[in-house]
Amino acid sequence: MGMQRGVKRLIRFMVICVLMGCCVVAREHEEGGGGGGRRKHAYAAMMYMGTPRDYEFYVATRVMMRSLAKLGVDADRVVIASVDVPTRWVRTLEKEDGVKVVSVQNLKNPYENQGNFNIRFKLTLNKLYAWSLIHYDRVVMLDSDNMFLQKTDELFMCGQFCAVFINPCIFHTGLFVLEPSMEVFKNMLHELEIVRENPDGADQGFLASYFPDLLNQPMFYPPKNGTKLVGTYRLPLGYQMDASYYYLKLRWSIPCGPNSVVTFPSAPWFKPWYWWSWPVLPLGVSWHEQRRHNLGYSSEIPIILIQAVLYIGILTATRLARPSLSKLCYNRRPEKHASFLLSSLKLFALLSILLSYTLPFLLVPRTIHPLLGWPLYLLGSATLNSIIINVFLLPPLSVMTTWFGILGALFVMAFPWYSNGVVRALAVFGYAFCCAPIVWASLVRIVGSLQVLIEREAYFPRLGDNTPTAEFTKLY
Repeated sequence: MGMQRGVKRLIRFMVICVLMGCCVVAREHEEGGGGGGRRKHAYAAMMYMGTPRDYEFYVATRVMMRSLAKLGVDADRVVIASVDVPTRWVRTLEKEDGVKVVSVQNLKNPYENQGNFNIRFKLTLNKLYAWSLIHYDRVVMLDSDNMFLQKTDELFMCGQFCAVFINPCIFHTGLFVLEPSMEVFKNMLHELEIVRENPDGADQGFLASYFPDLLNQPMFYPPKNGTKLVGTYRLPLGYQMDASYYYLKLRWSIPCGPNSVVTFPSAPWFKPWYWWSWPVLPLGVSWHEQRRHNLGYSSEIPIILIQAVLYIGILTATRLARPSLSKLCYNRRPEKHASFLLSSLKLFALLSILLSYTLPFLLVPRTIHPLLGWPLYLLGSATLNSIIINVFLLPPLSVMTTWFGILGALFVMAFPWYSNGVVRALAVFGYAFCCAPIVWASLVRIVGSLQVLIEREAYFPRLGDNTPTAEFTKLY
């Protein structure tokens, strides 16, 4: 009996220990010790509406956040989203990407009437909300055009404010480290109310004015003991490698700090998520490879397939039937408006050729992979060119000369064995120099063919003649 009581006590003691251990683990999980709970650090980005490129930045934000998750960062991933961001986007970020979304009201930009103000920066001051994330010890604030090459969790050891100087005298706000503080956030809002000096009317000008002495601060080096630093620091250039540095050498060779993050602070149309970014810009395909591995292209693939089938159908039809210009009439007897009509016909034909290269460009989904976007564009332009060739009875090779020139330029730019960016630029320039006379000669021949077509009575019967009109289509 005594042994049985001892065994029961032992079992009771073990059960109590297990329950206490579960309580401790649960508490740590709630306080951020667990992988799925609240953590002490965060990578944050912002989203707002009101620009022509809202969807592109939404896709870019998703790719960046998913790439951070794949790198295994030990931090929350947060998106500071204005309240007008579509609900389905917010739901996708939360449910599919595992991102925490913080909804905020847009901050009024007091610099709108400033002479050099750019309207696309109107809502970038929403970035100041990062200081209101006070449940985190440190936040790395990011622009959506950052491409991470490796994990950067060591940045959470930096001080109250840390940023990279891409420009020799002005730090870049595409990535910076901050210590959240409601006191600092309220002070920033006050500075907005009194319209603090801001050179560009955007977040970068405001923060450069708010932290004017950062250039004189020491460089950040991660402490080996893992403690958090106090104060402000400059970050090594490796945390914000301007893509233009790569274009000069066609490789990374940044000596300052780890080569961790690439940024694309260029004109909006040269951001890496556009399908034409590669091979025009060599790093475009690197960003798209990150998207392919982390997010995919399921939203654009149906549009690509529909366009491709449509183009192939039109191309097949133009091979089987050849529209004529029998409805146009030309009177060899001098008429008042004859010369004007003939000139208009030439202009219409040339504009049609120009449209055959611009319209397919506009129809390709902007954020598709370049290896899908360029073939679709070339297929579309070839299809429209075939219509023009058949309608105006133009020489096919002359009309397609520009098409072959574009194809050749893509191969020249995509050639992977250039020693550096200068050699690549010279090769592209040399190719364009050699192609220019050929394209001009093809244009001259097209104009000459149009003139011959106009003068052929077979295609332009005299006004008032009772000769039967040609069939609408003519087989080859």
